Amino acid sequence: MASIHREVLIDDTPANVWAAVRDFGDVHHRLAPGYVTDTRVDGDIRTVTFANGAMVRELIVDIDDETRRIAYAVVGGSLEPTHHHASMQVLAREENRSLFVWITDVTPDSLGAPMAEMVDQGLRVIKHTLDGEATPIG
Repeated sequence: MASIHREVLIDDTPANVWAAVRDFGDVHHRLAPGYVTDTRVDGDIRTVTFANGAMVRELIVDIDDETRRIAYAVVGGSLEPTHHHASMQVLAREENRSLFVWITDVTPDSLGAPMAEMVDQGLRVIKHTLDGEATPIG
């Protein structure tokens, strides 16, 4: 199993960053515009279309406002992993700064590198969207 763990500091409050992450039906506007071109929600299923043409159907597993964490699993679409589980969490750092944490576990291992590349691209867009400066750490 490939495990991808990325973190980036965002120059905004945890409340503001979480509001964008939590709005799981508007990813293409609030979180990753241009990288994600469309998001549609039907119950617990979110369909996400990426600029590279990939499309995934994600089951929203949990949204926890107290811990500012969303968890989801790919259950269909063009990537077809055997297993996929991911979470995004927003943690408080310094005054008016947030640590955005994105963890993805995927099988088969052959999807590890392409998925890591997608996460890295997405993280750069998220950072730019939320504070305008792309400087991932970790």
